[in-house]
Amino acid sequence: MPPPTKVKRPSSVTVGEFFTLNEKSLKLKLVGSDAGYTRKISEPSVNRPGLALSGFFTYFAYKRVQVIGNSECSFLEGLDPKLRMARFSQLCSWDIPCIVVARGHRIDDELVQIANSAGISVFQTSMMTMKFLNAATIKLEWAFAPTLLVHGCLVDVQGLGVLIQGDSGCGKSESVIGLLQRGASLVADDAVRLRLIEDREVIGSAPDITRGMIEIRGLGILNVAALFGVSAVRLSKRLDLIVELVRGTKTEDLERVGDNSDTREIMGLKIGRVALPVEPGRDVAGLIELAAINFKLRTFGYNSAVEFDQRLLKKMTDDQLG
Repeated sequence: MPPPTKVKRPSSVTVGEFFTLNEKSLKLKLVGSDAGYTRKISEPSVNRPGLALSGFFTYFAYKRVQVIGNSECSFLEGLDPKLRMARFSQLCSWDIPCIVVARGHRIDDELVQIANSAGISVFQTSMMTMKFLNAATIKLEWAFAPTLLVHGCLVDVQGLGVLIQGDSGCGKSESVIGLLQRGASLVADDAVRLRLIEDREVIGSAPDITRGMIEIRGLGILNVAALFGVSAVRLSKRLDLIVELVRGTKTEDLERVGDNSDTREIMGLKIGRVALPVEPGRDVAGLIELAAINFKLRTFGYNSAVEFDQRLLKKMTDDQLG
């Protein structure tokens, strides 16, 4: 069952969204008015406008969040008041998204008024400048990451992110309950939002409305944290393995030895895939856990199918030699 091919690639994030989502984690506080909440952040990075404040605007990264740290504050304080206001007005004449003042510093109310008049919001953070730069960059990369919504259940099994997929009614959610009873953790049920981070890994999470919930036919919507404890819920997890539940005549062509390394491409990355037959009476949860452990062994360099081939070849050689 291939996932949908429509990948959403955000081209911008509004300043209001950035502030609302990261107010606590980045320790942001609005200074002045929210005049620039509708402005757009077009690049997933931040910029320190030291050169711009000195009057040099060549290669000025105006599409990024502008961060004023110790050096910028010290530079502004050392300027003549009229020149300080002129340089700051020149900075705000560009279409910058917003200004963040780090280390708990405050800039003059006149400068805040200049920014607000230009439709630019000013924020303050108590974080050290470099820590804020790193944390804000990570938050922006997450917000700008390509996303893909797929049907299935994402579970943390033995430390691996396992995406369980299959036709409707094949027992995906029921197998997840069995995994939770074995100590696994639920990330998302039914709908899984996948994010491509830096073109190197895919991170899965649940939509806000279904986070921590699972639907079981006949029982309805269940709260996993209430039933199994808070440790049975994870907010996000890297996708390592896809397990496809197959039933009926589709099981005839499934792998028996397991010497093939099947993969599926998700947003340009190849993810390991295992197809498991679903039949009445089978312990599907146990098989999924076993598939995860076997996949982990393969990542450590051990392959049961290769060992079986070596044993078989040795047996054939010994028979030929008498």
